[in-house]
Amino acid sequence: MPSPTTPFDRLSQTLSQIIVGQNALVRQLIVALLAGGHVILEGVPGTGKTLLVKAIAQLIQAEFRRIQLTPDVLPSDILGTNIFDLNTRNFILKKGPIFTQVLLADEVNRTPPKTQAALLEAMEEQQVTLDGQSLPLSELFWVIVTQNSLEFEDTYPLPEAQLDRFLFKLLVDYPDAQAERQMLLQSQAGLQTKRLDLAQLQPILSIGQILAAREAIRAVTVTAALVDYLLALVQRSRQHPDLSLGASPRAGVAWLQASRAQAWLAHRDFVTPDDIKAVAPAILRHRLILRPEAQLNGLQVDSVIQTLLSQVAVPR
Repeated sequence: MPSPTTPFDRLSQTLSQIIVGQNALVRQLIVALLAGGHVILEGVPGTGKTLLVKAIAQLIQAEFRRIQLTPDVLPSDILGTNIFDLNTRNFILKKGPIFTQVLLADEVNRTPPKTQAALLEAMEEQQVTLDGQSLPLSELFWVIVTQNSLEFEDTYPLPEAQLDRFLFKLLVDYPDAQAERQMLLQSQAGLQTKRLDLAQLQPILSIGQILAAREAIRAVTVTAALVDYLLALVQRSRQHPDLSLGASPRAGVAWLQASRAQAWLAHRDFVTPDDIKAVAPAILRHRLILRPEAQLNGLQVDSVIQTLLSQVAVPR
């Protein structure tokens, strides 16, 4: 198991210094990286979503690409295409931005379903098929998409089947007053977040270390009692009176893997009920669907998740 001064601890500390006031968000994003799961970041503009992803890619020495998704973006703009070369009389593959290690897709709900499907198919299968040829993606291949939590006009919400392919949905809220004051002082001192790529950020981790950590996480122990506890939570979600759709079997598997990553990051080789609870909101908030009457009553998915956790007895 990692010691109290692991590179992952230093990664968390460094990111928390860059993205001020978002310590919990940083921690959850690292858990997703360790679990090998894709992430939805949802929040209002100007809260540092792009900066956070750009910084973590730089600190783990990963190739980074960013796509600004708009209604006119085509699948070929993401995946690539074969172009005929008049000189050689052959088709040449022009790879799209998806052939990278860390991919940030900004405003995923602003691009049409056909383009969304192309991106999510690559996420699920970790390969791209162009003209009948299957091309593998990076072993790390980590996709983070963003959504604006305020604007819904001219958008294409992701369907439930596609949302289920994301490990986490993380909410990016405003920092508290003290953290925002620190941001203002940093800006006054000359820190320019828009020029982060020019800053002297020293890499903290390598891709090899991340892949090795993922292997180590598989050895984290989960007792039979905790497996039954997690199963009870998943099944209770399907019977909850305020929900029209509960957690899928895929959600249960993802929940277990994320709980292991949470435990490993806390320097333990075993999962506790608190690990399962800690990742529950991020795992479930994009998978559970409220009944219309519950929405009319102003009920929020996160409050249903907390109720769900309180209804299932924790094993001793």
